[in-house]
Amino acid sequence: MRKILIVGAGQSGLQLALGLQAQGYEVTLMSNRTADEIRTGRVMSTQCMFHTALQHERDLGLNFWESQAPKIEGLGVSVAGPEGARPIDWVGRLDGYAQSVDQRVKMAGWMETFAQRGGQLVIHGAAVSDLDYFSRTYDLVLVAAGKGELVSMFGRDAERSPYTEPQRALAVAYVHGLGPRPEHPGFDAVRCNLVPGVGELFIMPTLTTSGRADILFWEGIPGGPLDVFSGVKDPAEHLSLTLKLMERFTPWEHARATKAELTDANGTLAGRYAPTVRNPVGRLPGGGLVLGVADVVVANDPITGQGSNSASKCAAAYLAAIVERGEEPFDEAWMRATFDAYWDTARHVTKWTNAMLGAPPEHVLNLIGAAGGLPAVADRFANGFNDPADFENYFYDPEKTEALLEGAAAQ
Repeated sequence: MRKILIVGAGQSGLQLALGLQAQGYEVTLMSNRTADEIRTGRVMSTQCMFHTALQHERDLGLNFWESQAPKIEGLGVSVAGPEGARPIDWVGRLDGYAQSVDQRVKMAGWMETFAQRGGQLVIHGAAVSDLDYFSRTYDLVLVAAGKGELVSMFGRDAERSPYTEPQRALAVAYVHGLGPRPEHPGFDAVRCNLVPGVGELFIMPTLTTSGRADILFWEGIPGGPLDVFSGVKDPAEHLSLTLKLMERFTPWEHARATKAELTDANGTLAGRYAPTVRNPVGRLPGGGLVLGVADVVVANDPITGQGSNSASKCAAAYLAAIVERGEEPFDEAWMRATFDAYWDTARHVTKWTNAMLGAPPEHVLNLIGAAGGLPAVADRFANGFNDPADFENYFYDPEKTEALLEGAAAQ
């Protein structure tokens, strides 16, 4: 029985640990927090998982909250104009519904499941020196902890990382009491509100520790009017700022947030990071090798909502590669080939996300504008969040964009 160590108990680390466990591997999982500490701690993300990523969880029987979490059936785009106007406002329908489960709920539950099924769970904040020791006793060491000292083992890939600084200041609030969007009262949708030159507001329904809730998520251009959360420690002040900015820049969303209140004292989060692609293989002082997982090696800005989706897809790709390897050694060539297979999916996410961080070119503005009168275009754009590779077919090239719009208009 092959022994595998996974450091990090997020979406990718836990999904991979549980998947390997089900295949009969002897898996040790290291986490710097217990399940209870995760469950009662601060919110960690704004996860909205689309069909393909959700299916990876279903395939492993890990979709424990599917019947409880809101079914997100659409994705809408609004563009703010002067004086509270919305020159663009539409919603596309998803082919398969998306869902969001607060990672405090999911990671705590999955961690307990891993332990109940006989997995070795070690509560310890791992350092490079720890991995140097452990690498001698495990067939494979995977690093799925996307922050801290361990990430420094994986060098930045400059060719694939165009940004050296954070491109957005991030601020999240989980709330109860948000009213429905009057445009589509019958179904749930993620709403993307674009405020040109300022940033974006995303709103999505979720399942949290206290039941159904909504996530309010500001992405502000650094130094701009949304970049005001970094020194805010009081959760109530954080929410108040969130709502004031909604009133100023997205009054149509503020109108349904007049009764919003935080789900809990740990329901806020703020920060920023530079989108970065890293070398997938880390070399330990003693000569051992470790393989980076998910956002350890491909960390995109959350503007396209791909973080947990990419983590799920990475875990699924790595699981297949490990099982296929059989008894062969997990050497450097295999590690690089395993990452390359994942990168074939991840590169589309990185390209699209980096494009969305910049000022949109004219053909993209035309595309987003035309979607309001062409439901097929709105639906196509919405489903790109599930399969970002499809954007290659129409998003980056003005001629391809024009061909899509002409075809949709003709229909």
